Amino acid sequence: MASLVELIKELRDRTGAGMMDCKKALEANNQDIEKSIDWLRQKGIAKAQAKATRIAAEGLASVLVESDKAVIVEVNCETDFVSKGEKFHKLVDDVAKATMVSNPCCIDKAKELTQSLFTDATVSMGEKLDYRRFDILTKSKDQEFGAYIHMGGKIAVLLVLSKNDPELAKGIAMHIAANNPLYIDLKDIPADAIEHEKGIQVELMKQDPKLAGKPAEMLAQIADRKVQKVLSESTLSAQEYALDDEKTVGQILKEANASVIKFIRYSVGEGIEKRHDNFAEEVMKEIK
Repeated sequence: MASLVELIKELRDRTGAGMMDCKKALEANNQDIEKSIDWLRQKGIAKAQAKATRIAAEGLASVLVESDKAVIVEVNCETDFVSKGEKFHKLVDDVAKATMVSNPCCIDKAKELTQSLFTDATVSMGEKLDYRRFDILTKSKDQEFGAYIHMGGKIAVLLVLSKNDPELAKGIAMHIAANNPLYIDLKDIPADAIEHEKGIQVELMKQDPKLAGKPAEMLAQIADRKVQKVLSESTLSAQEYALDDEKTVGQILKEANASVIKFIRYSVGEGIEKRHDNFAEEVMKEIK
């Protein structure tokens, strides 16, 4: 049987009510969660809108491919427990299908089009849910999609390969999932990113006594080489291929007379600041 602390946490998560109100509700209803929810609602204490202030940093990323069109989506929830459930997996599948069909122009439109799915799922699962992002890619008949889902949906990759080669496309997608390149090639790196890295390398060179007194032209060339070396590590073409560490991805693609036209990599929750609470400690402070 769940402890009082666990019941309070579940009730607070599902209603948004304060901890003391949740404790009172449970005590008044023999620790029955469903009756306690009704008790809080009847007293106007349950706050469905409180979910909007909570952090949804868990979830799933998924890919749906249909003929010459594919979509990659990320849907977030609050807990890893919910993300593993059948209901949440169905929500993600439904969101991907709806996005594929509706072809929205932006995430705000996508959220509008899938609002009913999220309303029903929020009530069912009792957590804040969020449609965070999506990308839709298309290909020609002589091209190929590469798709890969890693760690049960914690990482998802979708790419378009210039050549109709399913095995190579999947292999490159697996590599991207494992190695997280930021760009396809050096030429794809934005000028501001190059200048930023150059500034870092110049400052590091100033601290190197071996370079003291060297001509400015030589120092500039050294800085350029250092920048290229550092940034090349974040490019797909320069990375050692995950399925053949004796070759780079660029070499593998060249041998296959193929190229990656575009890739998308989602890592669930990246960039979202997760909240770290000691809930038991927080509860005990309130109920003492």
